[in-house]
Amino acid sequence: MEHYLLLKIAHSLPGVLVLLGLLAHLFMLWKAQRSGDTAVLQRKLRNTLRFSFPVLGLLALSLPVSGWWLVHLAGLPLGQTWLLGSSLLFALLVLSALLLAGRLRAWQALGAVPAPGLLLKLSMAYAVLVAVLLLAIMALMGAKPV
Repeated sequence: MEHYLLLKIAHSLPGVLVLLGLLAHLFMLWKAQRSGDTAVLQRKLRNTLRFSFPVLGLLALSLPVSGWWLVHLAGLPLGQTWLLGSSLLFALLVLSALLLAGRLRAWQALGAVPAPGLLLKLSMAYAVLVAVLLLAIMALMGAKPV
């Protein structure tokens, strides 16, 4: 059973880290944008896109693998509806994260020019959508059928 507990922790930790990382980056970018210093904002956007997004993406991509392994070891019977729902949520999460990365790249490409309101609203909408999808996936992880 110790392998099961270790796998359960290894499955839960990336989900929590992805959510906390997303919230931390949202706060960091919001604070940098509110300060008005474009050099600081560009540096934070560059670091977010270069380092944080790939790490958070790898953590998110590990969730289906560790989730399948966890369910397989526990012997839980997963129905087709549960599998379809979770895979649709994950596909929406990946699509939303890619759209968010695109908006952040567009924001970074502006350089010293202030970002238009629509770009900021779209970036925030995609970030909120990613956070909501992560919470829905975590709720689905916690409500595995018995």
